[in-house]
Amino acid sequence: MAVAQDHATREGRSSSPFWTIARRDSLAGFLFIAPQLIGIVVFVLIPLGLVFWYSLHEWNVLANTFTYTGAQNYRMLVEDTNLLEVLGATGIFSAGLVVFNLSLALLLAVLLNQKLAGITIFRTLFFSPVVVSLVAWTIVWGFLLQKNGGINGMLQVFGIEGPNWLREETTAMISVIVVQVFKNVGLNMILFLAALQGVPNELYEAARIDGAPRFKQFRRITLPLISPTILLTSIITIVGSLQVFAQIAVLTQGGPGLSTTVLVYYLYQQAFQFHFFGYGSTLSILLFVIVAVLTFAQWQMRKRIVFYES
Repeated sequence: MAVAQDHATREGRSSSPFWTIARRDSLAGFLFIAPQLIGIVVFVLIPLGLVFWYSLHEWNVLANTFTYTGAQNYRMLVEDTNLLEVLGATGIFSAGLVVFNLSLALLLAVLLNQKLAGITIFRTLFFSPVVVSLVAWTIVWGFLLQKNGGINGMLQVFGIEGPNWLREETTAMISVIVVQVFKNVGLNMILFLAALQGVPNELYEAARIDGAPRFKQFRRITLPLISPTILLTSIITIVGSLQVFAQIAVLTQGGPGLSTTVLVYYLYQQAFQFHFFGYGSTLSILLFVIVAVLTFAQWQMRKRIVFYES
């Protein structure tokens, strides 16, 4: 009797369908995310692994040699006398870009959030530089910032003799930061504008009834409620500032001296101008570590700066 029951149980198990509803749903989910996963593997994970592999070698393209050097490139990284100045320029550029970009974007968003006639035109004007070609935008600003360019021409109208903006150490970095801020401030402005329009008006009405001034309303209501957007824009802006290359290459070529040589441009010089591909790969690893650490630190701070996080 027990043998018959065991046989029946086995037949019941064997007759159960393999493609259950749960398995079909799982397969459909994997198929939907497969293109993204393949893209991450092909364009992120494999290149990252190859960069690390190249950093352990010295690749001489002209002599067609690929020699294993171990940690030599990393020792060069520690002993590089220019690296501290490059990291300093990178830090100044990133800090200046983040502060000016986010501050100006938030100010513009607050101003453009008013219900006034024709405000849509101004929103379009401020956002239009975002869709302009980066190289074209940079070339135009390069002409404007020359010694005899349009900026100094405007200053001469007021009797002011402007400097050679891109060839003096005191003004080159400021010029590059301003060009980059004007190029991308519209994107953060739109994100802040969308966040501001999501703040309930009832909260402002209650604050006005209690007699709270506008600045206090902004500090106690607006900033906490748009804090998720502030976190998002800060991460995007910081990561973007560490990847800037075209503006430096077109405007200053890293000069004068190393005053505007950010890490990405220094990486390009070492790998593609001086043909130190192994050391260039090592600098790429350094850049990846810096971006990862900053992004992780910002993400960990979300519990303090994002309103709805516990």
